[in-house]
Amino acid sequence: MSSRPEIVLVNLGTPAAPTADGVRAFLAEFLSDPDVVDWPRWVWMPVLKGIILRRRPARVAELYASIWTEQGSPLAASTEALARDLADHVGDRATVSHAYRYGEPAVADVIREARGRASRVIVVPLFAQPTASSSGTVERLARQVAREPRGAPVVVHHVPPDDPHYIEAVAKRCEEALAAFPSGPAPHLVASFHSLPARVDRKEGRGYTSACRRTAEALTRALARTTETVEVAYQSKFGPEPWVGPPTEARLVALAESGVRRVMVAAPGFLTPGLETLEELGVRGREAFQAAGGEDFALVDAPAGRPELLRALASALESSATPF
Repeated sequence: MSSRPEIVLVNLGTPAAPTADGVRAFLAEFLSDPDVVDWPRWVWMPVLKGIILRRRPARVAELYASIWTEQGSPLAASTEALARDLADHVGDRATVSHAYRYGEPAVADVIREARGRASRVIVVPLFAQPTASSSGTVERLARQVAREPRGAPVVVHHVPPDDPHYIEAVAKRCEEALAAFPSGPAPHLVASFHSLPARVDRKEGRGYTSACRRTAEALTRALARTTETVEVAYQSKFGPEPWVGPPTEARLVALAESGVRRVMVAAPGFLTPGLETLEELGVRGREAFQAAGGEDFALVDAPAGRPELLRALASALESSATPF
């Protein structure tokens, strides 16, 4: 067993391939998680298996294919690069691995293997705004593996939503996008976060939406010289019940219709690029804004790759969290 701790970066996951079969396998695992969809199983599973997994995979596969690169999934390529960069950053202080909550390498397997070789396992969910369906489901699995006999202790370290290094990484990405923007008035800045059912947010004491606001407020302060405020909106609604809003696409349309001609969209809750940022915001969001009369649109790059984010993640080595 090594005398060094091991940091396990955990991202959501991605289909193995941009095909109907690849997407179907990913959605089956993702949407079967009760932390993601908390409806009664007897209600939800027939809907999932009888309708969603039959109708959606082919359509969603086309969207994934539109963002797939020679390196494969953008989320996977970015997550792997982030783990390598963090390993270089921490040097001999720790080893670094990565895992996905859905897909391969599976988080339970990676934690289990790390327990057999490290002095301590530090699980770091790549979500700065905690909720049951993101960091919560990762923590639940980490607890389960930590209860297994023999192995190093396991802790979970959450990057705070207003962590100075994390905010600086997002702010630097915003400044990069602004520098590349066509000359003219300062663009309107929208911070788009993944939405969740309003019912779930209420049940969790509105902790998630509070964290999103903390991030936006900290980002506003960090960008005080370049923008007056950062507007918060929410994307990726799924299902019939009311979700937290306002919806990002609707806000982009409303901004254009009100006379706003220049907009930048950041997605601080997504530390790595993926379908929700590259396609939903970068393609559909842009099209909606410009179809409504908007002109200049920029999608801010994800903070992965910025040295400030590495410092935020490396702070896990000083985590005072109690082992499970």
